[in-house]
Amino acid sequence: MTTRVALKLLKEHVLHKINPGFAASRHFSSVPPPPRSKIPQFSKKGRILTGATLSLLIGGGAYASTVDEATFCGWLFSATKIVNPFFAFLDPEVAHRLAVSAAARGWVPREKRPDPSILGQEVWGRRFSNPLGLAAGFDKNAEAVDGLLAVGFGFVEVGSVTPVPQEGNPKPRIFRLPNEGAIINRCGFNSEGIVAVAKRLGAQHGKRKLDETSTSSSPSTGGVTHGGKAGPGILGVNLGKNKTSEDADADYVQGVHTLSQYADYLVINVSSPNTPGLRQLQGRKQLKDLVKKVQAARNEMQWGEEGPPPLLVKIAPDLSKQDLEDIAAVALALHLDGLIISNTTISRPDPVREDPVAKESGGLSGKPLFDLSTSILKETYLLTKGKIPLIGCGGISSGEDAYKKIRAGATLVQLYTAFAYGGPALIPQIKAELASCLERDGFKSIHEAVGADCR
Repeated sequence: MTTRVALKLLKEHVLHKINPGFAASRHFSSVPPPPRSKIPQFSKKGRILTGATLSLLIGGGAYASTVDEATFCGWLFSATKIVNPFFAFLDPEVAHRLAVSAAARGWVPREKRPDPSILGQEVWGRRFSNPLGLAAGFDKNAEAVDGLLAVGFGFVEVGSVTPVPQEGNPKPRIFRLPNEGAIINRCGFNSEGIVAVAKRLGAQHGKRKLDETSTSSSPSTGGVTHGGKAGPGILGVNLGKNKTSEDADADYVQGVHTLSQYADYLVINVSSPNTPGLRQLQGRKQLKDLVKKVQAARNEMQWGEEGPPPLLVKIAPDLSKQDLEDIAAVALALHLDGLIISNTTISRPDPVREDPVAKESGGLSGKPLFDLSTSILKETYLLTKGKIPLIGCGGISSGEDAYKKIRAGATLVQLYTAFAYGGPALIPQIKAELASCLERDGFKSIHEAVGADCR
């Protein structure tokens, strides 16, 4: 294909696929003005961002005609470093909405290169091609699962999903602290509700099954099938409760009944600081009663050979040693499948406390959370004697950070804030750095490194 033909085809594809909310007609006068979309109309900043994206797409089309797929893939990820800074000019929630929409429409680079073999592992009977996951909160309503997995995450966690749709707390409710690589949010479980999410996941699940059926007629490659219900990667579903609900247990049970069939693992979120009374569910008796009811609801459903999805609990970093001991005791006694450590913090560690934005209420995430969450992770690993898989979350922004979480006891890791700041280019970078860290210290697998600092 010549460069001219590639550019022509790419231009036609962009005109056909581009969201109506972007002012494409200003660039191509032959296209009639599109109707308004749900995505906010942007002024000069939005047009600059759109123009930059289009320039990269068109330039990439010319470049693609001369290089192999892997090289082009690497170029696309690097090119996002040019576009990503423009998001900083937008309101944080508008930028977030735009990023989710872009991933949902496939306007993100797709990772075509295989993950380093040292990063692969089996957890809960499921094969993870790499341990790097996207934490809940980014794709709250399961709009962009395929696109986010395609970026190269080993797993993606959607939610938190509430039984009944709710708007969450008043805006503004997301605040950037760019100098510290941090964010404060008080969103309060803004969610479209389990019915909307179930419909979306059901449609995605049906499409994958159809694709698998059509593919199965092709000659087998003899390779091992990786991933889970989300196709090439693993899908977690994070469950929350409604703000005005008087029966939290019933909310989580309802979430299990409606969404567990689409999940490779389920998460009970009892640690968000933005829903009144939620963190009280981390108490020993409250947590024990809740987990028992949710486990019973899951186990009473009909499951095939693969069995029910694993059940995890996500805890806060602002817990006393006694709190951690109680949670570890419940987890061991009830054979909980895992813990996610941790959610955002209500504390304001240095140097965040000096920032004027630190006065905003809500949960702090990002780099300043790293030490606190890693300390809680290590303590929990010791309390559970390494018998329960832990997901380390909080402040990861590099492969070295991910490696420290693993050495502190994490089998898997998650990030969110660093992804919001760094964009897709950060994902292959972290995976490459993590693989180098493992090889540097003589580990042949992630399993060998888990809890190394606790021995």
